[in-house]
Amino acid sequence: MKKKVKIVAGITWAFVCLILIIILFPGLNSFSASTAKLPFMKINPNYTGGEVANQIVAESCTLDIRKPVFDGLFKERKNGFVQLDWRGNLPGKIVDSIDFDHDKKIDFCIFIDRKQLKTTIDQFNKNVKNIIISTPTSYGWSVRVGLRK
Repeated sequence: MKKKVKIVAGITWAFVCLILIIILFPGLNSFSASTAKLPFMKINPNYTGGEVANQIVAESCTLDIRKPVFDGLFKERKNGFVQLDWRGNLPGKIVDSIDFDHDKKIDFCIFIDRKQLKTTIDQFNKNVKNIIISTPTSYGWSVRVGLRK
């Protein structure tokens, strides 16, 4: 008798789930789009590079200096990065002095040779480590510079 009750309950549960899937399937696209717009749904800054903290506009291009990212799964990490994005009509060689922490002191100078795909850095801040990635993008050029907290 106990075994029959378990079987009937299992079949009933499977049938209810099947009906729910059939009913909800057509609305999954709109449901996922509305869920993605909720205020707590945000893309991790490890993927986006973080929010733009400072924007420098020149004649032919724009430099976006993003906020430093130290995000971890449960707490902030000891090592992070700052992302720089150049947009627009970029010259063959880019030379910029960067103050990412807004203390009015240059933290590092970056030199990019776009034709040879070579990027070098001169560090002036002890927390600046090295270049993590330097790559052309669909909008211009992007560089991630490693940081210590």
